Amino acid sequence: MHLLNWIDWTVLIITLIAIVTYGTWQTRGSKNVKDYLRGGNNSKWWTIGLSVMATQASAITFLSTPGQAFYDGMGFVQFYFGLPIAMVIICMVFIPLYHRLNVYTAYEFLESRFDLKTRTLTALLFLIQRGLAAGITIFAPAIILSVVLGWDLLTLNIIIGLLVIIYTVSGGTRAVNVTQKHQMVVIFIGMLVAFFIIVSKLPEGITFTNALKIAGASGKMEVLDFSFSLNNRYTFWSGIIGGTFLMLSYFGTDQSQVQRYLSGKSVREMQLGLIFNGLLKVPMQFFILLVGVMVFVYYQFNQAPINFNPTATELVLNSEHADAYKALQNEQDMLLNDKKKVIHTLLNSENTDQVLLNLEHINNINQGVKDEAKQLIEQAAQAQQVKVESNDKDYVFIHFILNNLPRGLIGLLLAVILSAAMSSTSSELNALGSTTTIDLYIRNTGAKSEAEKVKASKWFTLVWGLIAIGVACIANLAENLIQLVNIIGSIFYGNVLGIFLLAFFFKFVRGNAVFIAALITQGIVILLYFLNEYGIINLPYLWLNFVGCIVVIVLACLLQSINHTRKAISV
Repeated sequence: MHLLNWIDWTVLIITLIAIVTYGTWQTRGSKNVKDYLRGGNNSKWWTIGLSVMATQASAITFLSTPGQAFYDGMGFVQFYFGLPIAMVIICMVFIPLYHRLNVYTAYEFLESRFDLKTRTLTALLFLIQRGLAAGITIFAPAIILSVVLGWDLLTLNIIIGLLVIIYTVSGGTRAVNVTQKHQMVVIFIGMLVAFFIIVSKLPEGITFTNALKIAGASGKMEVLDFSFSLNNRYTFWSGIIGGTFLMLSYFGTDQSQVQRYLSGKSVREMQLGLIFNGLLKVPMQFFILLVGVMVFVYYQFNQAPINFNPTATELVLNSEHADAYKALQNEQDMLLNDKKKVIHTLLNSENTDQVLLNLEHINNINQGVKDEAKQLIEQAAQAQQVKVESNDKDYVFIHFILNNLPRGLIGLLLAVILSAAMSSTSSELNALGSTTTIDLYIRNTGAKSEAEKVKASKWFTLVWGLIAIGVACIANLAENLIQLVNIIGSIFYGNVLGIFLLAFFFKFVRGNAVFIAALITQGIVILLYFLNEYGIINLPYLWLNFVGCIVVIVLACLLQSINHTRKAISV
C-alpha cells in the first residue's frame, strides 16, 4: 500500500477537475439532437483523430500493456497490424456511405438496407458488448488503484463513473471530443515522462542501446512472429487477418467510434482523422510496450517483488505458506546478483553465445520461482476460501510508478490512468445513449420534438452510466484486462461486421436471411469461445472476428439461396 504525498493529490485532483469542468463548460446548452449526438458536425480532423485514439486507449492500455511487455515482450504490437488496413477501407467505403445517408448511428443504415429487426438485433449486440466493456473500463483502474493505494474499490468505481457521467450527460458528443483532446495531451506527456525517468534510473553505464541489447537477450524484443501456429496468440498473421477484421468492425460498426468521426465537418475531415489514427496508433502502442520492456530492464538491476500484486503477497504471507514464499523471494534476490554478473559479461564480451545461454538459463530458473510463488498464492487463497489474482501483469507498471517516480509525477501518472478511463468510458456512454435513443426509443415511439430527443438521450446516457458502474462493481479480474476487453469485442464484432459487409456487397441477400444467420452465428461464436477456453479446440480469440464474419456471410447467402430456390419451385 502506498500513501500519496499532498503534491500528488494536488496534481491528480486539479487535472481531473479541470478536464470535467472544461468539458462541461465548453459544451453547455445543446439545443437539438444534431448538436448533442453529432457535436454540430464541427469537429476538425485532429480532434477526430485524437478522440478516436482516446476512445480506444482506455486505462487498461496504460496499466496492462506495459505488464504484457514485461512478461511477453514486444510481440503484442502485432495485434494492431490490421489497424492501418482497416482505416483505409473505412475511409473508402464506410464514411462516404454514412455521410450520404446522414445517419446518427451506424445501425440506421441496416433498416433501409434490410429491415427493422436486423437493425434492432445489431444495435442490441452492440449495446450488450459495449455495456460490458464500459463497466470494465471503469473497473480496470479502480481495482488496481484500490489494491495498490488502499482506496475503497466500490467508492473508486462510483467516483470514476460519476465524473464521466457529469460531462457526458451535460454536453453529449462535443463534450466527449473536447475533453478527449486534453486527456490525450495529459496521457502523452505522462507516458513520455515515465519513459525518460525509467531510462535515467538504469545503472551508470547502461545506455538505452545497452538496455535494448539486454531486453533482446532476454527475448523481449521479438516483434514479429511469422509462424502459422494457433498456439501463438499474437502473430503477424493473426494481427493482419484477425486484427483487420476486429478493427474494421470496431472502427466501422461500433457506435462508440462511429460517433467520433460522424461529428466531422466533412467527409475529408472524417477521413483525415481516421488516417491520422491509423498512422499514429501502431507507433503509440509500440512505445507503450517499449515502456514495459524498459521496466523489465530496470528490474534486471533492482530488486522486485516475486509477485507485483500486493493483495496476493499479503494473503500468502498471512498463511501457512509464508516461510516457503519468503524462501522463494530470497532465491529470486540471489538470482538477481547472478543475472547482473551475466549481463555485465554480455555487454563486455564479443563471444556472446555462451553468455546468452547462461542468461536464458537464469531467466528460466527465475520464471520457475515465480510460477512456484503463484502456486503458493493459489493454495493460500483456496485454503482461506477467497479469490485473489495470482497473475500480476496489470500491477507491474503501477508498482514501478509508485515506488520510483518523484512526487508530483506520481499524481500525474495516476491522472493519466484515470483520464484514460474517463475518455474511453465517456465515448462508450455517449454511444450507448445515442444508440438506445435513435435505434430503439425514437424508432419505436416516434418522438418528434428536438427537446424530447435530447432529453431522452441524456436520460439514456445517465442510465447506461449507472449500469456501467454496476458492472464495474461486480466484475472479476481476468488474466489480463486488455485481453478481457478484446475478448468481449471479438465474441460480437465478427458477426456485426459480417452483417455490414452483407449490406455493402451482397445486394441479393435480404433481411430475413441476415437476421436468422446472425442469430445462428452468434451462438456458434460463443460456443467456439468456450470450447477454446476448456481446451477442446485451439482457436485464439482474435480469430473469432474472422470466423464470425465469414460464417454469417456464408449462412446468409445460403439461406437466401434456399429461399430463392423455394420460391422458384413454388412458382
